[in-house]
Amino acid sequence: MPQYHFQLNDGRDELMIVIEDPKFDVSGVREFKVLLAQHWDKRIETVALDFSNVRFIDSSGIGALLGVRKRLNNDLNPLVIVNAQPAVVSIIKLLHLQRVFTLRNT
Repeated sequence: MPQYHFQLNDGRDELMIVIEDPKFDVSGVREFKVLLAQHWDKRIETVALDFSNVRFIDSSGIGALLGVRKRLNNDLNPLVIVNAQPAVVSIIKLLHLQRVFTLRNT
C-alpha cells in the first residue's frame, strides 16, 4: 500500500506531500486523492510534492498531479515537484508539463 505524508504549514497556505512509494500510478492514485481531499484547506496557495522516492509515474499519476494543480485554481499558485528522479522528469518533459509544474531539486 502506498505511503503518503501530508503536512500543512502553520498558516495553512502551503501543503507538502511526501510520496514514499517508488511508483505513483494507478495502484495508489485513488488513495492519494482521498487523502488529498481530507487534508485540503481552501487557504492553500502552494503545493510541493517530494518525489525523491518515486521512480515511475503513469498516466493516472500525471492525472492526479493535474488534479492537484486544478485545485489550486490560479495560474499564479505553483505546484512544485521536488527532487524528481530522472525517469519521472523525462515523462514530465515529454508531455511538456514543465510549463504546468515547477521542477525543483533541494
